[in-house]
Amino acid sequence: MKSRSLFLQLWLAIVFTMFSAIPVMSQTKDDTILDSLEISLLTCDPHQEIYSLYGHTAIRCRNTLTGDDFVVNYGVFNFNQPHFVLRFVFGLTDYSMGVYSFSDFKREYSYYKSSVTQQVLNLTPQEKANIMHALEQNARQPIYRYNYFYDNCTTRARDMLVNHLEGKVDYQTIADSTATFRNMIHSCNEEHPWARFGNDMLLGVAADRSTDLSEQQFLPVHLKDHFAHAVIIDADGQKRPLVSRTDTVVNGGLQVVESEFPLRPSHCFLLLLALICVVVLVEWKRHTTLWGFDLLLLLTAGLAGIVLTMMIFSHHPTVCFNLLILMLNPLPLLFAVPVARSAHKGHVHRWWYVWAALIVMCIAGGFFQKYAEGMYILALSLLIRCVSNIFSKGKRNSVANDVIVTKNRK
Repeated sequence: MKSRSLFLQLWLAIVFTMFSAIPVMSQTKDDTILDSLEISLLTCDPHQEIYSLYGHTAIRCRNTLTGDDFVVNYGVFNFNQPHFVLRFVFGLTDYSMGVYSFSDFKREYSYYKSSVTQQVLNLTPQEKANIMHALEQNARQPIYRYNYFYDNCTTRARDMLVNHLEGKVDYQTIADSTATFRNMIHSCNEEHPWARFGNDMLLGVAADRSTDLSEQQFLPVHLKDHFAHAVIIDADGQKRPLVSRTDTVVNGGLQVVESEFPLRPSHCFLLLLALICVVVLVEWKRHTTLWGFDLLLLLTAGLAGIVLTMMIFSHHPTVCFNLLILMLNPLPLLFAVPVARSAHKGHVHRWWYVWAALIVMCIAGGFFQKYAEGMYILALSLLIRCVSNIFSKGKRNSVANDVIVTKNRK
């Protein structure tokens, strides 16, 4: 989701300045002032920054009588915070509510050539007063613990609007029974295979379960579509559309896509598969084992396994149980040196049997979890290497016996 880095002192100064008149409004319930107030849901199309691939949501508050026009944004973070990436991965990132002028907001998205859609909400004066008062209260404690799927800048904006209405919202929409967290974000990062690969590597089984309508609203485009069909049902059963008017407040343009690494993940793993096949053929012809190659392979797999193992302790519920850990875990780091020593002595270490079994189990786990692009190619590559090492023992013993027989004959 789109975020913006600001100093905390600046946010709070702006927040309390902008909201200083709100309590008076809610107390006096001046219908003239409230009728001139428009509260809108802003949905921003993605641009090419990695954090904006999934779009963004904000709330616009515009008073045509006083001229006040500002945006409430729940995606404010400080990328310079110590260990920001590590904290984000572990679900320990704090985001904040930020408030700034609509002109600045519009200028930013115009710069990125991202279109912004405004849905003006069909609210009563009391509902407008409720929302403004809730925003004022939220501004006093603007920091919250961010969660990508369950508590982000879009769900925060939704809850702030929907939870302070006088009636109940009926979205008039049926949840997509096939929508999972994983395939929903796939729809946003199709043009960025390595970003998709990184997401899929960390997401576990929970990311592939069916989601309900509320969970599907974590994406800005879904919330916008659901708002478009929603109605508010009053206490007396009367219905009114949630959205009274839809406008495009920022026109999109042609975005320049920066070049990425030319090879897709599947291409890289195909190269690894070819390399392993070449190594196996060389070993077969020379009746030897390239244990240095195995040492490098084990170290690399073990380091990747450390990352997946760390995800067990993440606060993100969709990454804790990841079946890829069967194939990629820290165990190769423990066995790397013993495996190399055994190969150097012409023996086969039992680790190859264990790893082969784990890889087969991981492949079977594909029935329960969708893996990142190229993972099956990687599994096949590693499995071939395990099998080649297991059967190389028989080949080396056969060669050794032939040599002994030849010497005895002489």
